[in-house]
Amino acid sequence: MNLSFFSTSCLALALLSSNLYGQLPEKIGGLITVDRNAAFLSKSETPHAALSSIIDKESVFYVPSATNAFNYLNNRPNIADVMSWEPNFALLSKSQEFGITSGKLQFQKVGAVQRNGQYLTIWKRNKKGEWKVDLRAEVENYGKNTPKELTYIEPDDSWYLKHKSKVRLQQREDIVMSTDELFSKVLSADNQAAYQEFLSDDVRFYFPWQEEIEGKNNVLNFLKKQRIEIVTEPLEVGRAYSGELAYSLGTATVYEKDKAIKFNYIRVWELKDDYQWRVSLEMLFER
Repeated sequence: MNLSFFSTSCLALALLSSNLYGQLPEKIGGLITVDRNAAFLSKSETPHAALSSIIDKESVFYVPSATNAFNYLNNRPNIADVMSWEPNFALLSKSQEFGITSGKLQFQKVGAVQRNGQYLTIWKRNKKGEWKVDLRAEVENYGKNTPKELTYIEPDDSWYLKHKSKVRLQQREDIVMSTDELFSKVLSADNQAAYQEFLSDDVRFYFPWQEEIEGKNNVLNFLKKQRIEIVTEPLEVGRAYSGELAYSLGTATVYEKDKAIKFNYIRVWELKDDYQWRVSLEMLFER
């Protein structure tokens, strides 16, 4: 590939994104622009080219099981011919090597009807300063609601402890795992009590065939109205170097009416001002 042409193309995409969407804060704006540029590439070229541009050899796609994204795309999967997405939620750690974007998704095979959903991408920054997918998952819905406006918080410049010990960094991840294990234990006894305790007030909740649910009370009402019970088992966690953002993932069994359905889940955690971990985003999707 001609590097000069590639650099010029990247600059053009960045300028186009700025012109279309308005000025974004410097730090989190860079992450949002990477996601938007990939979405633009999906439209102007192909979804395969777009997704290939934002992964490395360690990226994971849930399709719906966890799959190495590099191998998956190299095998030329039967993915949609047309795919578009737009972030409406973004988070970035103070250390700026860990980020989250999510938003509405549309995809279509030639000759078939358009399908809709919600995507979640957890991003990592490599040594070159490039944003690459850590993991990406999707959940399908009917696409009835108008996309919500973009919500984000620019990380501040406040001090954070810069650990160098791998042991200490692992201990910090263990805290997230212990928190998710406690959440899962309470869930097995009382779903309403668990979600009341562990969800952030402004949480976003993604569930198959439901539009994005925003706000703790709305999530609690949805689960109660649909008589859904969720039991989860944590498998893995990751945490930002600066410590205030993390994710957990694992398996879930969703009891809905007379059915027990096997799911995967991903949770995005934030360390709040009261030094308690709360879930800012949860996605459940069938496995």
